[in-house]
Amino acid sequence: MQSRKYYEAYWSQYDDVVTLNEFRKMLGGLGVVQARRLMHENHVKHFYIHGTYLIPKANVIDYVLSSHYAKYRLKLKARIL
Repeated sequence: MQSRKYYEAYWSQYDDVVTLNEFRKMLGGLGVVQARRLMHENHVKHFYIHGTYLIPKANVIDYVLSSHYAKYRLKLKARIL
């Protein structure tokens, strides 16, 4: 597992607040439905303003450092293999 500093440097090209599409790209091309599900199930803290999802980059980093994301990645790898 990587550290917070690693992800801050890795995603330095993104603004401090990202959109749904940017969030999907950050997670390697995550589908729209799955990305929204993560937010609706409160795994990723976000704001929903005027029909637009806004996710602080710090919250994306919190998510990829979480145990939920670690389990999710293992599930994805199992499907690929």
